[in-house]
Amino acid sequence: MKKEHHGHCHCGAVRFSFEAEEITNGVRCNCSICARKGAVMAGVLIPEQELKIEADEGMLGLYQFGAKTAKHFFCKNCGIYTFHETARKAGHYRVNVACIDEVDVFALPVEVFDGKHLL
Repeated sequence: MKKEHHGHCHCGAVRFSFEAEEITNGVRCNCSICARKGAVMAGVLIPEQELKIEADEGMLGLYQFGAKTAKHFFCKNCGIYTFHETARKAGHYRVNVACIDEVDVFALPVEVFDGKHLL
């Protein structure tokens, strides 16, 4: 059964919500940026039209590198990575599980995705 999930960065300037089943697992990626930020992403892919993003004016930052197909978003005030548009499936997002209000990131089983050897 789907439910609405709400999340935000540390300071609350970047907020998001989406509908999905209960979050029961996380994914870590070993590509160069994900390994450095150390975030656990939700196992669910969220279509662009289903991710509702709200941000205070000028607070949503974007970082891209390499082929610039993935879009990594963060809060310009507190620096927290909140979500990204995936490189593998354009128009689909993964969110930082630690930003979702009701999810305990330390209680989730986490799998590792080999993004390092994708290209």
